Amino acid sequence: MNVATSLTAYDFDEIDRISREDLASIVQKIDEDRIYAEDVMRAYGKAGAYGTHVGGPDGHVDLSSAVLAMARTSEECLSTGFCVWCQDTLAWYIASSDNEFLKTEILPKVIKGEALGGTGMSNPMKAMGEIEKMRLKGTRVEGGYTVKGLLPWVSNLVEDGYFGTMFHVDVEGEASPKRVMAIFHAGWEGIKLKLDHDFVAMGGTATCNVQCRDVFVPDEYILADPAMDFVKRIRPGFTILQCGMAAGIIKNCIELIEQVEAPLGHVNQYLDKQASDLRADYDALVAEVLELCKTPYDLSDAFYLRVLKARLRGGELAMEAAHWAQLHMGARGYVSHGAAQRRLREAYFVGIVTPATKHLKMLIAQLER
Repeated sequence: MNVATSLTAYDFDEIDRISREDLASIVQKIDEDRIYAEDVMRAYGKAGAYGTHVGGPDGHVDLSSAVLAMARTSEECLSTGFCVWCQDTLAWYIASSDNEFLKTEILPKVIKGEALGGTGMSNPMKAMGEIEKMRLKGTRVEGGYTVKGLLPWVSNLVEDGYFGTMFHVDVEGEASPKRVMAIFHAGWEGIKLKLDHDFVAMGGTATCNVQCRDVFVPDEYILADPAMDFVKRIRPGFTILQCGMAAGIIKNCIELIEQVEAPLGHVNQYLDKQASDLRADYDALVAEVLELCKTPYDLSDAFYLRVLKARLRGGELAMEAAHWAQLHMGARGYVSHGAAQRRLREAYFVGIVTPATKHLKMLIAQLER
């Protein structure tokens, strides 16, 4: 089922215009005042940014357009680029499921930017890797589950938004609980949102702690029960999509270096990395990512290993490019409104957002055993 065809037309020129004009003009406010660019996020939906990757496992799905749109956003502002990833991932969960109710009733609103939301999978991803404990616990009741717990760091989340997450359910006679994945609505009874923006960057991401007090999750909102086979289905796309954030910030950092070649090139030439070096690495990364985008439902370990390595390289290169951009720009990039210092702070987010650098290295090591 491809609901996107009749709902939105992908218009990269309009995505570019929104990024260049509407988003670029408020980047300082996003960074310093931690405002959430809600109007921009909804405008991207109207331009088709969220509807190119929702054909489902039985359709022809290519993540390239989604990644390139996210990259264009991230060239200007990684906070908003991350929110685009959240929105894309919410759509990815629903489109990848077998739940016709969610595909019919919720997915079209997500694609068009009418409903905003994200992924509450940071904690579950870490829990599955035995890095931390699962924060949400569910109990089976008639017609669904009741869920309680505190879920940290759910981004792109507004009061009437949606998010996908996972909870544990104890099973009688089983030593381990099962995992269930579902879509939650932020306005349901028992849910309380608290903004959590105490970061050195990425403050304009509508990131919340979500408290669940016996929240009823109807069966109609269940993505997978049990969830593990579904997680294997969605994890390559979940991870590939993040490369859009990396690509965008890397490209902009290269451009920052090029901007000061005329005034500072005579001394910057002695730095170990030049724009041309980083551009070669960037081109190689983008080529690999776009190739991986063609088959996001490949469930083989060999493919997932390539995905993890590309995502790891993206985070490492983002931090490296931002480091060299700061050194090339010198003091002019180190002032409070300097682009280089903002990009440096943002780039480290690519290295620590789930799956973080250390998590990626752990997963790669496990697959290479």
